[in-house]
Amino acid sequence: MSHTDKAPGQEPVIANFIRNIIDDDLAQGKHSSLLTRFPPEPNGYLHVGHAKSICLNFGLVQGEAAYPGQCNLRFDDTNPEKESTEYAESIQADVRWLGFEWAGEVKWASDYFDALYQYAEALIQAGKAYVCELNAEQMREYRGSLKEPGKNSPYRERSVAENLDLFRRMKAGEFPDGSKTLRLKIDMASPNINLRDPVIYRIRRAHHIRTGDAWCIYPMYDYTHCISDALEGITHSLCTLEFEDHRPLYDWVLDNLDIPCHPRQYEFSRLELFYTVTSKRKLNQLVTEKLVAGWDDPRMPTIAGMRRRGYTPEGIRLFARRIGISKSDNHVDMSVLEGAVREELEHSVPRVMAVINPLKVTLTNYTEGVTAARSAGFHPNHPEFGEREVPLSAEIWIERDDFSDNPPAGWQRLTPGGEVRLRYSYVIKCDDVVRDAAGEVIELHCSIDHDTLGKNPVGRKVKGVIHFVAAAHALPIEVRLYDRLFSVPRPDAMKDEAGAEIDFKTFINPDSLSVVTGYAEPALAQAQAEARYQFERIGYFCADRHEHSASRPVFNRTVGLKDTWSK
Repeated sequence: MSHTDKAPGQEPVIANFIRNIIDDDLAQGKHSSLLTRFPPEPNGYLHVGHAKSICLNFGLVQGEAAYPGQCNLRFDDTNPEKESTEYAESIQADVRWLGFEWAGEVKWASDYFDALYQYAEALIQAGKAYVCELNAEQMREYRGSLKEPGKNSPYRERSVAENLDLFRRMKAGEFPDGSKTLRLKIDMASPNINLRDPVIYRIRRAHHIRTGDAWCIYPMYDYTHCISDALEGITHSLCTLEFEDHRPLYDWVLDNLDIPCHPRQYEFSRLELFYTVTSKRKLNQLVTEKLVAGWDDPRMPTIAGMRRRGYTPEGIRLFARRIGISKSDNHVDMSVLEGAVREELEHSVPRVMAVINPLKVTLTNYTEGVTAARSAGFHPNHPEFGEREVPLSAEIWIERDDFSDNPPAGWQRLTPGGEVRLRYSYVIKCDDVVRDAAGEVIELHCSIDHDTLGKNPVGRKVKGVIHFVAAAHALPIEVRLYDRLFSVPRPDAMKDEAGAEIDFKTFINPDSLSVVTGYAEPALAQAQAEARYQFERIGYFCADRHEHSASRPVFNRTVGLKDTWSK
């Protein structure tokens, strides 16, 4: 049973400062259409912060309220030691799963390696770049600080001819890794440290996923990114606020090269989602140290993890709209993401019954051929989802939490001597409670009021309704109950009494996963991998995309019916 994803453009558009800039640019004739780009580095799986950026860059040019234009997908593959084809393929899959498509072929920074090298030679010939032999420690010493200016490298005044010769020999592989760099000649006294003669090339013998061993020098991100944008004709280069101080360098490089296109960079606040981490380095730690089951573990904030957990593209896009685009801090509670996912699932997935903490109930007056079953729709507001038969048998499973020996005030579920209606079925009365040697309840004996199928009992009111699964028809299922991976809102910002940072892994929630065996009604036997359902009165669940099968049904809890965290 599958329901087609809605197109991303069907959601309403919310104005923001970037849209205001675009509106002005189009009105003034600066551009007739947009060309944006999403430029991830293929060194890990994308996470929820990237989802925000994807929804912005692609959403501006795709959907009903989009501007005319396109969005490129361009991999920043300038750091070969950390990059892999696996990551590149996962990123493409994530973008498409979110409902977007890039313009033309996938682009790569490595597509421009020859051009980048030629532009570097042009900067040398113009006296604006030089080969430097300071090592990393010396370079830090010479750079200065936020309070003190830097000082010029002793190699800064080399001649154009010497710099050109050294740079070509760097490319030819004559020098060891790390022995020389190519730096821009800007201003070592600049208050913006990014302009203090930044490195734009370093020697690094590393096998590249696309160019192999053709290069032993690789360009730096700040140099590569602006030129790549210009060569592609990007109109609006959108990035997060940590690059705001890099914008003068972006502009300096393009101002000092003969490239007719000069894109403009605009920055917005990055997403900081509570109860998780979005540092790729820290996410990689969780994976490599086997603290999670992989990049797509449903507890991970990766797009692959959210997909496996059962989040929908529509729910994530709704979340991205709600948190908005601004320059102010974007610290968001996990409940906002869960609320968007829950809201979307409420209207889009079928509803079935399952029991995940089962208590056996014997229906003492069940009579084969007399005790009837009823059909029920999969969703009260969507008759097009169809119906299924809800069987009953002499033994059923109910949720253990739906019975109480000592019920609190207002209790409307089952008690000794009390009555309750079974969802889509009869009213039953608890006549006897069976206990083990320790006094724990292990079974209930109940009787059916056979005159209550589809109608109310005569002469009394029964308010409570509980769900159940007929034991004779039950489908055993493995249920993975996922919760938040961390027990504190900002696990990577916690400090001890002395002010030292505490290892974020200290705050991993020990209850972030529990696995139980449950029972579902037989309709779930047809569930395909990634099929999503509401388990009535429990929450939303998704058939695991990798491990679910007809012979071993596995369902992941996506989100509860309401926010119960920390209550």
